[in-house]
Amino acid sequence: MDSKKLLFQLTFLCSAIFAYFPTICYGDYYASRATYYGSPECKGNPTGACGYGEYGRTVNDGQVTGVSRLYRGGAGCGACYQVKCTVPGLCSDEGATVVVTDYGEGDRTDFILSTAAYAKLARPALADKLFAYGVVDVTFARIPCKYNYNLQFQVVGKSKNPGYLAIVPLYQPGAYEIVAVQVWQEDCKEWRPMRRVYGAVFDLENPPYGIAITLRYQARVYGYGDANSWVQLNAVIPSDWKVGVTYDTGIST
Repeated sequence: MDSKKLLFQLTFLCSAIFAYFPTICYGDYYASRATYYGSPECKGNPTGACGYGEYGRTVNDGQVTGVSRLYRGGAGCGACYQVKCTVPGLCSDEGATVVVTDYGEGDRTDFILSTAAYAKLARPALADKLFAYGVVDVTFARIPCKYNYNLQFQVVGKSKNPGYLAIVPLYQPGAYEIVAVQVWQEDCKEWRPMRRVYGAVFDLENPPYGIAITLRYQARVYGYGDANSWVQLNAVIPSDWKVGVTYDTGIST
């Protein structure tokens, strides 16, 4: 594609702001509302709609969020946002950096923050006053996720070697989202699609048996059109995989 044509398309894409947020461009700020939910230790929900389990409670020091329109059937799980409130005199300049780990709806809100995250919206010593509002106006932007870990895949749920495999990506880096996952079937020489069960959980019946599993995922940079980039991970899950074990992909960006 001609570079000028591509630049025009991206510029047009990022200038379009729709009520339902079908496109939110990386780095641009949008107006919305946020509230919070209570939980033990002020962290996330280990039974959240993204299927992350304990990771969904503790990732990013518990500064996580449920989202409504940004959930997008689970494709929005794992995305990172910078959220800033706009209450005069109470809100910090930095706001909170949060990870999407759940689905939730509030009073015309796009973010239902953990209390740890909601407190970050406030200036020092003013969190209690901000909590008293319950719901606040905010601006937010999609930002790249940054971790001290590589992208990992964890075997979850009712997985049972060899008949059924369910996996969930953890520490998803950058500003892209995983929209599809496929497994290589060596005997048939073909890629088999995994099903998105819910949230960020993908599964497959009768996965390859007796050999390490090669998979690939399709990545879409948030807000920039159709997914067209496949990332292949050769033998990323060993043949003796077990439920609850996490396997490192070596990918950090």
